[in-house]
Amino acid sequence: MARTEYYDDPDAPEPNSMVVAASAVVTDDQGRILLQRRRDNDLWALPGGGMDLGDSLPGTAVREVKEETGLDVEITGLVGTYTDPRHIIEYSDGEVRRQFNVCFTARVTGGSLAVSEESTEVRFVASAELDTLPMHHTQRLRLRHFAEHRDRPYLG
Repeated sequence: MARTEYYDDPDAPEPNSMVVAASAVVTDDQGRILLQRRRDNDLWALPGGGMDLGDSLPGTAVREVKEETGLDVEITGLVGTYTDPRHIIEYSDGEVRRQFNVCFTARVTGGSLAVSEESTEVRFVASAELDTLPMHHTQRLRLRHFAEHRDRPYLG
C-alpha cells in the first residue's frame, strides 16, 4: 500500500480518519538513532504506528518498535506530542488520516535488528548522517526536538 504525506498543502485530500499513534527515538550506546526506511513511501522514519484499543501509548511505542525493527525497548522519556492539522497522510486504500503522535525516547533491552514487512532497511544512524537521508520534515522535527535535550516535552 502506498503512502503520501502532505504538509500545509491546499491540494491535500480531506481527512476521513483520526489515528492515535506513538513513535520512539531509540538510541544505542554510541548515541546513534534507530531508523527504518519505510516500504510505503521509501522515506526514513522513526519506528511507530497506531494504537490498538487495548494498548497504552507507551505500550504502543514498545510494540511498534518490536514489530518494525525486531528490537525490544524500554521507554525512558518523552520527546513530545505532534498534532499539527496541516499534516495529512493519504494511503492508496482510500484512508486519509490526521495523526495524533506521541513521541517517546527509549533504550534497547533485547531482540535482534531485523527488517519487517513495513520496511526495506533498518539501522542505527549517527546524528551527522541524518541530514543526508530522505525523510519527511515532520520526522526531522521530532529528531530536532530530541537533539535539543529540552527540559520539557514539545507540545504541538
